[in-house]
Amino acid sequence: MSPHRSESCKEIFTLLSEYLDLELPNEACQQITRHLADCPACVEFADSLRRTIDLCRQYRPAEMPGALGQQAREQLLSAYTRMLENRNK
Repeated sequence: MSPHRSESCKEIFTLLSEYLDLELPNEACQQITRHLADCPACVEFADSLRRTIDLCRQYRPAEMPGALGQQAREQLLSAYTRMLENRNK
């Protein structure tokens, strides 16, 4: 990859999320579209990001976990206290 291509790709990577969400000015979108037409690595990255975004939007946890019980709270507090004591040694 040429140094010029590498710098262009870095710029594309920083703007890609906004590009996919159509949050950039038209001129910037056109510039990115032109770059993607000639850069397989950026196309692959854009496709991967697009799939990741789609998966995140589809994710819905079955149910929220319940509150910690008293015993679990005490164990966590004890472990935290031991960690702090060991850190100060």
